Amino acid sequence: MRGRSKVWVLFVVLAMLAAACGGGGGDGAEETTADTEPAAEDTTPDTAGDTSEDTTADTGDGGGDEGAAGDIATDIGVDHEAGVIKIGLLSDLSGPFSPLVQQIVTAHEVYWEDVNRNGGVNGLQVELLIEDTAYDVPTHLQKYEEMRDEVAVIGHSTGSPHTVASLPAFQEDNILAVPLTWYSGWVDPQYNSNLMHHGAPYCVEIQNAISYISDDIGGASTIAIASVPGDFGLDGAAGAEIAAEALGLEVVYNGAGAVNPTDEASMTEVANAIAASGADIVVLVATPGAFASIYGQAVAQGFEAKWTGTSPSWSPAFVAPDSQIREAVARDVYITVAFDAWNGESEGAQAFTALMQELRPNNPPFDAYNEGYVEAKIVHEALLTAYDNGDMTRAGILAAAKSLDNVEFDGLAFPERYTGEPNDMVQRHSFIYRPDLESPTGSVVVERDYVAPIVEDFVFEGACYELEG
Repeated sequence: MRGRSKVWVLFVVLAMLAAACGGGGGDGAEETTADTEPAAEDTTPDTAGDTSEDTTADTGDGGGDEGAAGDIATDIGVDHEAGVIKIGLLSDLSGPFSPLVQQIVTAHEVYWEDVNRNGGVNGLQVELLIEDTAYDVPTHLQKYEEMRDEVAVIGHSTGSPHTVASLPAFQEDNILAVPLTWYSGWVDPQYNSNLMHHGAPYCVEIQNAISYISDDIGGASTIAIASVPGDFGLDGAAGAEIAAEALGLEVVYNGAGAVNPTDEASMTEVANAIAASGADIVVLVATPGAFASIYGQAVAQGFEAKWTGTSPSWSPAFVAPDSQIREAVARDVYITVAFDAWNGESEGAQAFTALMQELRPNNPPFDAYNEGYVEAKIVHEALLTAYDNGDMTRAGILAAAKSLDNVEFDGLAFPERYTGEPNDMVQRHSFIYRPDLESPTGSVVVERDYVAPIVEDFVFEGACYELEG
């Protein structure tokens, strides 16, 4: 049986980014490394689930039996005799996105713990091997080498340059990987071979955000664009330029790639340029710390506009009770997200929130737990299909993943497909959030399924921003 279970610098905000974990991105308060627990007390970095239970392949509810198991082809990372399948997570647990990623890793752990206690993946108990990449490409490569001969799947790979750098090894090993990034190139055949995208890419996400803001406020005629370098920033900035042209918005400042999140002078220069531009809409694709700094400096100059960025730019710390920018943020900021909110209206969000509260009762509410659910569910569906195909080798799991034409998330996220032409696979739907001073997560969903007309008509012919190297 198949068991389916994103000066007026106001540095106080940056301090809150550390205090807010579980808040959004920035520097983490509960720093998580591969050698420490990423979440609450009963979490381990090496395995998911209760390892005190019998982990044989014949576990009943999981749907497998020893006779069937003997007919299943396996290689690295799947051991029917031990009753184990190993999944690797290459995670930024100490870098700029660590608080966000720590919580996503926690969600992976909770998801697989639930699977394990309900019979595993057709009798196989899931073990997680979690490594801290620190959002550093060489470290990412090194950490994959360390788990290369142990895991059947990479269930999460933080960062686009990091994932692309690892892609030759993934291809050589015939291993499936799920990127924790929303780069628009993931459906491109040059990257797509071993990767499973999910969520609207940065380029599309920003187009949805600008369109929604333009409709919501009415009368917008100008836009300012700024971003960090690389795929995260420049893919989003490219989407902003596409939307500006399509909607007839004049770009009065273009600082694509101009933001250095570790350089105070860089952030001040960008903040001053944005404030001087007088733009009606500001797109700032940056880390949460850089977003807070630039936004705080611009607002301190009396500048008012509507602001957005890609979903990883947001932090609930922006609206924390001690935030000096909370009132302005609640007035100005729009957030586009690939998944429903914590305790959202969808059946999937309600169910996973209940599971988080059961298995991690001491963890604070956090919307991005749902991203971890999405990643784990994608892997789970690939594993179940591979088992049904009788082939749980790495190549068999990868082939199974690439055959999936409708992965459902019970409304927690929008369905994904991994067959057909690239244009058919691009996710176009977004949840629209607004900051909320009373919400336990700092935001609320204001639009549950938004696809801008320009996004509906968008034809994918390649990545909006081509990665260097």
